[in-house]
Amino acid sequence: MRQLSFLIAILLFGAVAQGQTTPQSAGPASGPATTGTSATTAAATSGNPIFTGWYADPEAAVFDKTYWVFPTYSAKYNDQVFFDAFSSTDLIHWQKHAGILDTNAVRWAKRAMWAPAITKKEGKYYFFFGANDIQNDSASGGIGVAVADKPEGPYKDYLGHPLIDKFHNGAQPIDQAVFQDNDGQYYMIYGGWRHCNIARLKADFTGFLPFADGTTFKEITPEHYVEGPYMFRRNDKYYFMWSEGGWGGPDYSVAYAVADSPVGPFRRIGKILQQDMAVATGAGHHSIIHIPGTDDYYIVYHRRPLGETDANHRVVCIDRMSFNPDGTIQPVKITKEGVAARSLK
Repeated sequence: MRQLSFLIAILLFGAVAQGQTTPQSAGPASGPATTGTSATTAAATSGNPIFTGWYADPEAAVFDKTYWVFPTYSAKYNDQVFFDAFSSTDLIHWQKHAGILDTNAVRWAKRAMWAPAITKKEGKYYFFFGANDIQNDSASGGIGVAVADKPEGPYKDYLGHPLIDKFHNGAQPIDQAVFQDNDGQYYMIYGGWRHCNIARLKADFTGFLPFADGTTFKEITPEHYVEGPYMFRRNDKYYFMWSEGGWGGPDYSVAYAVADSPVGPFRRIGKILQQDMAVATGAGHHSIIHIPGTDDYYIVYHRRPLGETDANHRVVCIDRMSFNPDGTIQPVKITKEGVAARSLK
């Protein structure tokens, strides 16, 4: 009888164990609880944040039929010594690719590895980033570039030194975005400390080409600009976007301007992304996903969960971005739900 009771107990324990699930990893620095979805969970929407962990400054991209997000690891400067990446085929389920680039691969980078940008050219992936948070022209650091054969790396230092290591027109060399125009020309738009420059990249990304007037770094700073520039082209108009306010505060936000040329002149139109005290604060430093062959756009950005007081407690989120008939951008409603599933064709 004891043997029979023991066997029944074993079977019952096994049935209970099969019903248990393993929780998602808490992510770096015991990151926030997430509403993002694991690879085995069915969900109607992505939820926000879209993946676990304290991350910021997301660079979103589409390569082949996969969405990618390359964020800053949101922590103290001396702990920001690596980059992770995340990929998804449907905007719902995200896979983490840890440590795609770190200071071991970039000898001149020591800390504050920030705000990446990525582009694909001739089968190679070029990963631009800021490092060291330099405060003057005597300091070592600035904007660098790494290269890999796959979006998830591993990346290696492309130049062995920063691409930009000096202040030009007052712009701290951080927060670079890379934009390719219809004629094939690549531009870098970058800058902190309330100044923004645009420069023409050489075809091999080893340096810059001067503009027709002889200048290399042309200032395009709009009203209220702080940092985090981004540019895209739609209907032959150039949309220049940036972050305003203090990155550590609740009023961080995104504004934009439109021009007929990538060098402007750009006149500020207004904010399109900001805090909602019912959802989150500090919504800013974004990038854009454009679904190829459509007029559908998503904004990928970071924000701070309600109740968080640590400036580095930031999470990556996604919401739809839409346009008015006159081409202006409608204010984005930040949500807890995120976006619906969307596979790439």
